[in-house]
Amino acid sequence: MNSKIKVFSGTKSRYLAEKICENLGCEMGNLTITYFADGEFEVCYEESIRGCDVFLIQSTFPSADNLMELLLMVDAAKRASARTINAIVPYYGWARQDRKSKPRVSIAAKLVANMLSLAGINRIMTMDLHADQEQGFFEVPVDHLFASTILLPYIKQANLKNLCIATPDVGGTKRASTYAKYLDCPMVICNKTRQRANEVASMEVIGDVKGMDVVLVDDMVDTAGTITKAADLIKSMGANSVRALASHCIMSGPADERVSNSQLEEIVFTDSIPYQGNCKKIKQLSVGPLFAETIRRVLNNESISSQYII
Repeated sequence: MNSKIKVFSGTKSRYLAEKICENLGCEMGNLTITYFADGEFEVCYEESIRGCDVFLIQSTFPSADNLMELLLMVDAAKRASARTINAIVPYYGWARQDRKSKPRVSIAAKLVANMLSLAGINRIMTMDLHADQEQGFFEVPVDHLFASTILLPYIKQANLKNLCIATPDVGGTKRASTYAKYLDCPMVICNKTRQRANEVASMEVIGDVKGMDVVLVDDMVDTAGTITKAADLIKSMGANSVRALASHCIMSGPADERVSNSQLEEIVFTDSIPYQGNCKKIKQLSVGPLFAETIRRVLNNESISSQYII
């Protein structure tokens, strides 16, 4: 790698940054984060980055410290005269707040984009935003990657006899339809209603799943209420097996217990977010090689279109 390339990581994404650096064939830069007694922290680069193309790897999942770390890393790089500052954000947190769903609420996804732009990024690289149109929230180039590049080969290798793609809610219909067309298999839709956030009131399956090996496809799993309810309902309607693919492994609250007790045979995520639970049904596939190759192409001014399967 060019000596003018510097890769740094925030605290919670170091495991992924190490994989990216390994695939890039470079060493991770030396950065320290010093904490004060009240919880405030300071970011410091322990090597010169003047005139360098700096890549900062940090997913912005809660707590807000992860986002704040990234903002301070960007600001410190700008003040240290980096040539370009590239934010690598495999999981873009706060993305579910992408519109005013009711009066008097914030649009957090846009606010975070503004904060990163104001801090001084020149480019952002992310994966499977909650809504594709969030790319328009940024005033800098956005490289929007898709977990399908990792997940589709996995499900193809499973060689399921009667494959059927399903979406756990109507909002994911476009994603599920794309998967189904690529795999040349049927698709069903789970229609749910909610009374409040993270709580499913009722659900119904649109389509026939009897005798099928069903794969649920989603962008993220938080408390796992929706996806496990969909899996149990699909299984009760005569499906041969039920699995799930999802981009981001949030898995908060009762998620582990729900997945363990559900009819899901397995649920496969990328490692955009570190999984620290102990559910044996969960498997993570690394996006390190995907991001490393995309970084290499950006540096060489090459097209990244071939990175997309669908």
